[in-house]
Amino acid sequence: MTKMNKTYLMSFKPFMLETVTFPVPYFTMGKKTFEGGNILKKVLIIFTSLLLLVLGACSSQSSDSGEDSGSGGKEKSNFPTKNITLVAPATPGGGWDTTARSMKKVLKGKKLVEKPISVINKPGGSGEVGWKYLEKQDGHTLAINSSLVITNHLLGHSELTYKQFTPIAILTTEWMALVVPSDSKFESGKALLEQLKKDPKSVKIAIAPGLGNDAHLSFVEACNTFGVDVSQINFLIYGSGGDQVQALVGNHVDAAMMSVSEIKQQYKAGKVDILAVTSGERLSDLKDVPTWKEQGIDVVFPHWRGVMGPPDMSQAAIDFWDKKIGKMVKTDAWKEVLANNQWESFYKDSSETKKFLKAQVEKYQELVKSAGLVK
Repeated sequence: MTKMNKTYLMSFKPFMLETVTFPVPYFTMGKKTFEGGNILKKVLIIFTSLLLLVLGACSSQSSDSGEDSGSGGKEKSNFPTKNITLVAPATPGGGWDTTARSMKKVLKGKKLVEKPISVINKPGGSGEVGWKYLEKQDGHTLAINSSLVITNHLLGHSELTYKQFTPIAILTTEWMALVVPSDSKFESGKALLEQLKKDPKSVKIAIAPGLGNDAHLSFVEACNTFGVDVSQINFLIYGSGGDQVQALVGNHVDAAMMSVSEIKQQYKAGKVDILAVTSGERLSDLKDVPTWKEQGIDVVFPHWRGVMGPPDMSQAAIDFWDKKIGKMVKTDAWKEVLANNQWESFYKDSSETKKFLKAQVEKYQELVKSAGLVK
């Protein structure tokens, strides 16, 4: 029996083993040859397979624990991995801007978020500019929104829809008020609707800054509920809430729909009267003002503000914001923000917000159609 050397080359990704040379015994018996190296081959195959499994598992574990890759939906379980940005899609000083800066103040002041938070303003297009910016960011950027993220699209002003973003939370609401001059002949919201039902063109209603906003559509809903032909109503458009107040005080219009915060001080000064509010219950600081529901008109209409993220956010990022914002809205600091701005808490987490937005779309679709704003 003789011996000879036989060489095997073992290779696999991601590593290359060196060529290994070892003696392989064999012997012959008649015309048959038996090679003792067959057993060694099998051992090497089994060893190689096990090594590949171990390396694959390590690679997977390393990938799962990696950092944010910088694009939406790629955030890992250690979120956040970089600074946070809140987008206010309007100029400084308005409701969106105040909401973003108040979030930053409370989240940082209460040490709910360790990473630095910055607020940037992206005004233009009734939110369009800021939301288009958000669309290209990752989960470390959020933007403030409102019903305009729905109505802009329904009215044909934007191609963006709420479905292109990740719902994070609904935060606050304001309520709308039906306001008349202090010497108005109308003593209730129902009385005004009764007059409109008789003659829709007989009452001039002031709206600002344009048709299709929450002030306008909340009144449309009340009219629809009461059976008023909305398409015949004489709406007059004004530039701002301040312009509406001047029109009311000067008796240039018979009524106006506007947010409670815009008219509260004039009401308490006796310059105007409020016939109805769109809340479900009487407001704590306007106990003498009835709701629509109290007058037999089944309408509850919030003027809400919320926050959303870019497309395809990871579940880790969504869970993070659910936890942090859920804690934020329970703090005394946030409650003080609400009181100072005459807002009410309207908090909904990410899953509740998703359902809420779907219901809001269905509601607004009906309203803009009945208002004659779309065909």
